[in-house]
Amino acid sequence: MSLNEQVSKILENFDDISSTEILDVLKQIQPQFKSNLTSEYLDGKMQKIADIDEESEKKKQCKALTPYLDWYLQGL
Repeated sequence: MSLNEQVSKILENFDDISSTEILDVLKQIQPQFKSNLTSEYLDGKMQKIADIDEESEKKKQCKALTPYLDWYLQGL
């Protein structure tokens, strides 16, 4: 499955996707951002989410990162 397909799948079925899978896709997208500041900010957010123990809280925090997925699909 291509990265575009993975991103689309997450956006369409967010509640059925694990936080781990969402973070994995975000990590694949991260190097494609043109701004180092954006990439570093996203990295910090992903690290904070990874440190959370409860899956429901991870998903809540991942939901806030969906604009990055939208940006990717729109061509950054």
